[in-house]
Amino acid sequence: MIERYTYPEMGRIWTDENEFQTMLDIEIAACEAMAKLGQIPAEAVPVIKEKAKFSVERIREIEKETRHDILAFLTAVAENVGEPAKYIHMGLTSSDVKDTALGVMMKQAADIIIDDLVTLRDILKRRAAEHKYTAMIGRTHGIHAEPLTLGLKFALWMDETERNIERVKRARDAVAIGKLSGAVGTYANIDPYIETFVCQQMGIKAAKLATQVIQRDRHAEFVTTLAIVAGSLDKFATEIRNLQRTDIREAEEYFHPGQKGSSAMPHKRNPITCERVTGLARVVRGHAMSALEDMPLWHERDISHSSVERVILPDSTILVDYMLRIFTDVVDRLLVYPEAMKANIEKTGGLIFSQRVLLKLVDKGAVREDAYRWVQRNAMARWLEGADFKTNVIADPDIKQYLSVSDIEECFEYSYYLRHVDTIMARFGL
Repeated sequence: MIERYTYPEMGRIWTDENEFQTMLDIEIAACEAMAKLGQIPAEAVPVIKEKAKFSVERIREIEKETRHDILAFLTAVAENVGEPAKYIHMGLTSSDVKDTALGVMMKQAADIIIDDLVTLRDILKRRAAEHKYTAMIGRTHGIHAEPLTLGLKFALWMDETERNIERVKRARDAVAIGKLSGAVGTYANIDPYIETFVCQQMGIKAAKLATQVIQRDRHAEFVTTLAIVAGSLDKFATEIRNLQRTDIREAEEYFHPGQKGSSAMPHKRNPITCERVTGLARVVRGHAMSALEDMPLWHERDISHSSVERVILPDSTILVDYMLRIFTDVVDRLLVYPEAMKANIEKTGGLIFSQRVLLKLVDKGAVREDAYRWVQRNAMARWLEGADFKTNVIADPDIKQYLSVSDIEECFEYSYYLRHVDTIMARFGL
């Protein structure tokens, strides 16, 4: 259950305390910049730094009257600072501090998610090396195709996770942006130097141009990137859910001592964590659509985006952090059953070697269309009548004209399909 979320680092980013403290840091840095420009007395800055404090409770109390969170915040701070408080927020509009703080917070959130992804990547790499040669059947359309290895499946996920790391880094750069340029972005009442100074102090970049707000295509890129990460986890989790099905059971989630799978059926071992990942991915994808809807605002700003972001930014980052952590644990302790994989490879009685027989016939001079027809009729006899595929291929009069028994035996060797595993794995340092 999501209420059991026990990874507080991400949650702290979105607390009122952190948001207001980040805004206060921005306001103080702006005062420092103004003092450097001689716009406010230099001696006011140490006083502001020392006395600028707030309590969330007091802010909320004031907000009941002002109906404006930033004004309530400034009033609460001013009560502690005293007379020098008149220099705080000079020339600024609410979104100057609100959007800049949001850029800092999204950067903090992205850093946690990047760390999560790196951890998942490293565990996938370990599991890929562990199962480099663990043969299993590959499936297309849910139907047996040809053999591969479990290590290749893990390496595929590792590669996608690497791409997600780069995606989140790009998205972090897109949103780690601040602006202190006034009511419509023209610096009418604030020197551009102040924006540059504050953003440097906060560890982010200044927007080249903004309106009253930073443009929301950036936020949409961030949330849609999170949706891609969630989509990858959904994809991986869905594969495990399929592999855990009773009629396949090649791998399954770790089942804890004392764990119960069903209130009614004591035998049940269900892929509940992977199912949770799949479900939560749907929520994050929905938030991505909301982020896209936030892009068009009226003229230089309206606040239709604000209420949405109060939900989708904390929720999306917390959910993706949670999903990454629980799925990483699934991969780390995934139970693997090589004997079941071997039995499933052999389940179709050699049908998985049909392409090899086809190619061998063509290599020996048969017309491809004819060869396909000969191989397929023997394959269908296996599907529909249970006949032994290899026996029928050996006895087929048309195939006999081109292939000897030894030729056919060679077509039914597993090693042929896995001969390039080392080449592929070397691309990942495995």
